[in-house]
Amino acid sequence: MPPSLVDADSMLVVDVGSISTRAMLFDVVEGRYRFVAAGAAPSTAAAPFLNVSEGVRAALDNLQQVTGRSFLDGSQQLIMPAPGDGSGVDAFAALFSAGAPLRVVVVGLLEDVSLESAKRLVQTIFGQVALSISLNDRRKPEARMDAILRTRPDLIVVAGGVEGGASQSVLKLLEAVALACYLMPENQRPQILFVGNQALKARVEATLGGLAKLHFAPNIRPTLEVEQLEAAHFQAAKIFGLIRSQQLPGIAELNTWAKGSLAPASTALGRVVRFLSKTHGAKKGVLGVDVSASATSMAAAFAGQLTIGVYPQLGLGQGAPELCEYASVASVKHWLSHPITDDQIIDYAYNKSIFPASLPVTPEEFDIELALARQAMQSALRLLASGFPDGVAGPGGAMLPWMEPVILTGSIFARAPNLAYSALLALDGLQPTGASTLVLDQNQIAAALGAAAAVNPLMAVQILDSNSFLHLGTVISPIARVRPGVPVLKLKMTYEGGQERSLEVKQGVIEMLPLPYGQTARLQLHPLHRADVGMGSPGRGGTMRVIGGALGVIIDARGRPLKLPDDVGKRSELYKKWLSSLGAKQS
Repeated sequence: MPPSLVDADSMLVVDVGSISTRAMLFDVVEGRYRFVAAGAAPSTAAAPFLNVSEGVRAALDNLQQVTGRSFLDGSQQLIMPAPGDGSGVDAFAALFSAGAPLRVVVVGLLEDVSLESAKRLVQTIFGQVALSISLNDRRKPEARMDAILRTRPDLIVVAGGVEGGASQSVLKLLEAVALACYLMPENQRPQILFVGNQALKARVEATLGGLAKLHFAPNIRPTLEVEQLEAAHFQAAKIFGLIRSQQLPGIAELNTWAKGSLAPASTALGRVVRFLSKTHGAKKGVLGVDVSASATSMAAAFAGQLTIGVYPQLGLGQGAPELCEYASVASVKHWLSHPITDDQIIDYAYNKSIFPASLPVTPEEFDIELALARQAMQSALRLLASGFPDGVAGPGGAMLPWMEPVILTGSIFARAPNLAYSALLALDGLQPTGASTLVLDQNQIAAALGAAAAVNPLMAVQILDSNSFLHLGTVISPIARVRPGVPVLKLKMTYEGGQERSLEVKQGVIEMLPLPYGQTARLQLHPLHRADVGMGSPGRGGTMRVIGGALGVIIDARGRPLKLPDDVGKRSELYKKWLSSLGAKQS
């Protein structure tokens, strides 16, 4: 056993969500870190408890029942470090996504430059822009001030001015902010994050420093052509944690246990995705998708360049009505396989907003839930893509760029009736292109590993390399402009033992090639009709090594973008056929 692992630390990670609180234990098993067990309890961030500590301790009690290991002492405090008697843990990390979205005011000079970048920065945390103020705002300073007072923001983000650029215009915009803060009670004043022209830091400090808690981060638009959000995101994440500590009793105690490393769930997921992108090379990106009750969150990284999006308006719980409004009921309805009316969709969405922990109990409700999830992913991807690095685009410029792997997390994936539903949900909602890999976070620990990585990077690396994540399968998605039924791909798979299997794939179908889990094979691709299979250009084929997943190798030849028939009966038959192709047993 390597000396570095002989005295390795056990670690406990607590995830405080809007629906449930989970406690996850990681420890060394046979010389390597492993995910041991998890305990869960309903979240107590909302009424009637209004204190996350109750849910945390209930989750720890549940974990103790599972493992037989005590984590709290007689005074209900965390036992850390472990005393050596089988109780406690050596390290602790925490992440959270509970609470309502932050109300944010964004201030910037130009609407399509600094203000747009400030809005994208807000999208990297669990916040919603409640008010925008720009140089083109025709309201008088006192009217702007009144608008800020009515908004009652948790956070004000101030951008504007390229490096060495505008100064007086930025300072003039701050007048309304300063007046509003002056008139607010001290305990209600917002946090302020300045991410504009760094030459103005001293003057901004003089204007706002005595009126509110002021924070600085590097300019998010150092030039008109360049947007850089990453450094500002991590500062915004810290501010988010500070605000939540003030809003939610118990968060401050968690942060104390975590020695100040408490992280928003989206930031933690982003750490994992960025790490994987550095290890998987620069040819493809890495995508992490978390579809939850409170928001749909996505993190994409290309050679270490990270883009994060958190969209409360696309959640499956509290945000379900807003999702229907944002994307339109017609868009949601287009994914359904049952004859369901607009009113039924809206009623279900509002019931989910009131009871976000409720589960669908009829086939029709389950159908609506899946349709909402598909539309949430489609809408989130469009929003996320606006922040991708220059030069990153999918085939044709309007599709998902090549991703390897795609990590799926959230109960909508982990608790699906079977793996075929999980895979089809991802294929419909994300519509990957070229060759990609679907990885299911079956234990919902991806974000927890991101939080743990700040304390113990080795542990996060070894867990990612373990069987805690389920490899669903390699996905080949040929893209061709042909009618359904026309052959678009010929392929031959050579197994480790030398056996071969050939297949001709037609447009509009999903095929699954059996390949035992973990085994490798050589796949030869011969595109037809100039189909693009991700080998560099349309019509170009090649050979690739594939690894067997729980669903073998999946060929999704339904086209991009996916077009479903308008008739619900035809859609229902297609869904049954596609699920059957992925191995689902039809009842």
